[in-house]
Amino acid sequence: MLDASLLELRKFVIPEFIFGEGARNLAGRQARNLGAQKVLVVTDNGLLQASWTQDVISRLKEAGLRCALFSDVSSNPRETEVMAGAELYAREGCDALIAIGGGSPMDCAKGIGVVASNKRHILEFEGVDKVEHPGPPLICTPTTAGSSADVSQFAIINDTTRKLKIAIVSKAMVPDTALIDPVVTTTMDAELTAYTGLDALTHAIEAYGSNAHSPVTDLHALEAIRLVAKHLHAATTRPNDLKIRAGMMLGSMYAGFAFSNAILGATHAMSHSLGGLLDLPHGLCNAILLEHVTAYNFRAAPARYKAVARALGADVADNAPDDEALALLLDALEALKTKVGITANLSDLGVRPEDLDKLAAHAMQDACMLTNPRQADIEDIKTIFRSAS
Repeated sequence: MLDASLLELRKFVIPEFIFGEGARNLAGRQARNLGAQKVLVVTDNGLLQASWTQDVISRLKEAGLRCALFSDVSSNPRETEVMAGAELYAREGCDALIAIGGGSPMDCAKGIGVVASNKRHILEFEGVDKVEHPGPPLICTPTTAGSSADVSQFAIINDTTRKLKIAIVSKAMVPDTALIDPVVTTTMDAELTAYTGLDALTHAIEAYGSNAHSPVTDLHALEAIRLVAKHLHAATTRPNDLKIRAGMMLGSMYAGFAFSNAILGATHAMSHSLGGLLDLPHGLCNAILLEHVTAYNFRAAPARYKAVARALGADVADNAPDDEALALLLDALEALKTKVGITANLSDLGVRPEDLDKLAAHAMQDACMLTNPRQADIEDIKTIFRSAS
């Protein structure tokens, strides 16, 4: 019998991408093909210490293009940084953007682009499909295997006045081209590799559990889980092995294809709340919360979470009792986290009991809550925060 989900209308949006060793070196050709004449290169100050930004700038210049540089980007990009970047973009007469970095520079570049095209403050675009005019050409070169901002229709920006992260979800946020080069991830240390890799895993698991999933997103989500489970620990111990790094980049990309189109769930809603209020590392927040949210969600879709457990390598049969399957799934998640050195809880990060009311309230307002497979109320969210503390 034909699965009814195959008949449901779905759209699937991804950018052009070039995957493989040396992809970053095509930045000049790609920018020229998009009609660029002067490019704003968006990165962060940490990446200026590596050679990757200079590699890209050199390729742009070889292609006859002029450049300006914006590197004042925080690990949780702020609205003030987006607006400063947009001002520089206008002042320098730029007509295209290239982002080099993890999720923060890429999200900041997306924000700069929509501000430049729409002439409005970045916070006015909060929500789904609020961007009226698409931004200028945007090329992303990710330097981490985790955020998937290079292939997604999300941008996450920190509203420092309200102390929360806003989600801007729009087809206009999808870059024109992603240059996905495993080489540039070799300068990540083990900690950042673990944080970003578990962010990719969270993307995949939440996309597979999402109430907006589809056969196409399922395909990518499950393969992303398998790839991260296979490669993440090795990437933290053998950072210069390009085959391992490529496996993680492929997993991150597939997870991006999945969550950009199926959206996410409560883990990300709660992680955005933590990052906005307390300025905590996004990947680490996801890693701490994931098993607790998974335990909460399991009963809403046990067959799907059994498939997640199998993709992680757990021996879970289709007809396994739900309690047994959940225990094996949580054991697999905990084992992977422990292997890559993540044992902290939210209390270790400075989360206090008095923070929970505000954290839960902010999480409930996040767009990712809409696609969580189990409907939650504010008390449920506070309970999950407590369990992760």
